[in-house]
Amino acid sequence: MKLHGYLWVLGSLFCLGACERSNKETPHLSDNGGRIVAPYGSWLSPLSANDVFEQADNVAELQSVDGAIYFSESDGDKQGQVGIKRLDKQGNIADVVPPSFNVKSAVHEYGGAAFLGIGQSLFATKAQDQLFYRFAPNQPPLPLTPNGTRHADCIAYPKGSRIICVREDHRQPGEPKASLVTINLNFAGEGDTFVSGHDFISSPAISPDNSQLAWITWEHPYMPWDNSILWLGDLDRKGQLHNIRKVNTPTDSSVTQPLFSPDGQLYVVSDISNWWNIYRVTAQNTLAPVLNKKAEFAVADWYLGNHNYAFESEKTIIASYMLGSQAALIRLHLDSGLTESLAVDFGEITQVIRGEDAVYFVGAKATPEKGIYKVIGRGTELVYTPNLPKLDPNYISRAKNITFKTGVNQQAYGYFYGPVNPNYTAPHDTRPPLIVMLHGGPTARASLAYRSDIQFWTSRGFAVLDVNFRGSSGFGRAYRQSIYGKWGQADVEDAVNAARYLVDKGWVDGQKLAIRGVSAGGLTVMSSLAFYDVFQAGVSYAGISDFEQLAKSTHKFETGYLDQLIGPYANNQARYRELSPLYHLEGLNEPLLIFQGLRDQIVPPQQSRKIYEALKVRGVPTAYIAYQDEPHGGWKPEHRAAGLETELAFYGQVFNFTPAGKLATLVLDNAAALKPTLVRNQ
Repeated sequence: MKLHGYLWVLGSLFCLGACERSNKETPHLSDNGGRIVAPYGSWLSPLSANDVFEQADNVAELQSVDGAIYFSESDGDKQGQVGIKRLDKQGNIADVVPPSFNVKSAVHEYGGAAFLGIGQSLFATKAQDQLFYRFAPNQPPLPLTPNGTRHADCIAYPKGSRIICVREDHRQPGEPKASLVTINLNFAGEGDTFVSGHDFISSPAISPDNSQLAWITWEHPYMPWDNSILWLGDLDRKGQLHNIRKVNTPTDSSVTQPLFSPDGQLYVVSDISNWWNIYRVTAQNTLAPVLNKKAEFAVADWYLGNHNYAFESEKTIIASYMLGSQAALIRLHLDSGLTESLAVDFGEITQVIRGEDAVYFVGAKATPEKGIYKVIGRGTELVYTPNLPKLDPNYISRAKNITFKTGVNQQAYGYFYGPVNPNYTAPHDTRPPLIVMLHGGPTARASLAYRSDIQFWTSRGFAVLDVNFRGSSGFGRAYRQSIYGKWGQADVEDAVNAARYLVDKGWVDGQKLAIRGVSAGGLTVMSSLAFYDVFQAGVSYAGISDFEQLAKSTHKFETGYLDQLIGPYANNQARYRELSPLYHLEGLNEPLLIFQGLRDQIVPPQQSRKIYEALKVRGVPTAYIAYQDEPHGGWKPEHRAAGLETELAFYGQVFNFTPAGKLATLVLDNAAALKPTLVRNQ
């Protein structure tokens, strides 16, 4: 149901008869170079929808291998397929695995940690068949694992030339089985099981002398950020695992990112203090705090392979954290407990790893700058940047942090982006339309990292609010769990109160409020329209609308998630229906645009189709756009780009303005029922 971020926008114009082409005139600058007076939303932007996605590459996971940095990179020119590249000490880049191979794991459905480098060889999971392949010089790729199994989060284990991996075995009926297995480097086979008997296993880490192995487990109905357990075992000379023991942590806490120091001390991140902080494992198998800070040194593990800290030396750690809207990088001196600030100008910092000569990380700023950085002294240096959309800084909208009241004596957060375009100004005494954006999860989070899809809207004259509603990560365990028992209620209330807050501030037009979201965010969209009379338009990308169906059909990783978010289904069937917008469409009277992939295993296509048909019969302006070969997430860049254009055309119809440029004109069912937009001064 991720339900997780980085499915920002989906959609296409191959819309089964739902769209047709339009040839609208585009406005031009006046001869004297002055600003054009034009309604908000109608401004011509240099950032096209294709620029947002098709030209954008994205660096993800990093690994240090024999003095070089290996990293995965999605290729925007090749429909977002993922390859592996190598960055050497001289700054040279070489392709190790082509994007056409498409390196992606589906362990826990969302994957992550899909490759491992060892010496001259690289090992990677192929998206198409989920087999784990060896890439060796002058040899064709060799699959090492059995059909029906998935592997990720692998580490090298020199004894016996083996790799230790998380395995998810789908070969038997029922839930797939989780285990830690060893795989031979040189030939295909079943491998040997190290650890089993748990619902979920992740994050194997081996000590520098290969004498200890650490890993994490959790059980239904919990998610890894709820309650998880850190384990330790001893490895003997024959490579067998003995003396397995738990590390003592409170029951209501999570652990993540175990890592051995160069001198063999085990460290981990835990939220036992409410905040994900770094701890050292003592000889008594307890956790001793390394640094107490009201900040998050970890993220919700929707994906495997997250790294927020690395050892620069035996005595220093380089770590990244989030504190509200701020992403920061620090050096922590273990002897004294003192910290040095290394960077505070990033919107997002991920994949902090130790290289041979320095600590490296992936950083993204509020501007288009993004790439691989390394720590040098008390600063950082950009060493590689992928192909990114270019946008003149004069068109970039900078976020303003907002905090607003919601719930019962509670508050929530967001990033407000005002419209910015140096060529245009709006008519006097008007306010911009607002698009409220909702991340997935609902345990993901919005960040200040530059997003071209946000700038697509602001450069056309829209205001955008990216909401960190209750349940978002990055604000401590208590805030993350404040949505528990209230999903479909607290997040909806926060979206509504956020829009009201901006209207009361006079920053946006209260008659032109739109809300958009993906998956879990799509649920919030439809619930906001069904249960509140605040927004005038909604856009749902593969939005969840039926909690009952979700409870009965979701995949293993999230089987128990609804127990936390709503309550066990067996005891709460009435509440599941009460919160599902699918059963309250009589209250949904505002225009709704629905995008859906027909291979979606999380949100059945018939569910979205049912909503569309019901609204169409009731005379509500609506459109349903479906795509034959798209799953729940990871849609092709051209589909995502076309979705933005379709969405822009939708807002133009609903808010009664003419978008600039040649777009697809959406054929909206019941378009005659659109309400005339009221012109009112704020």
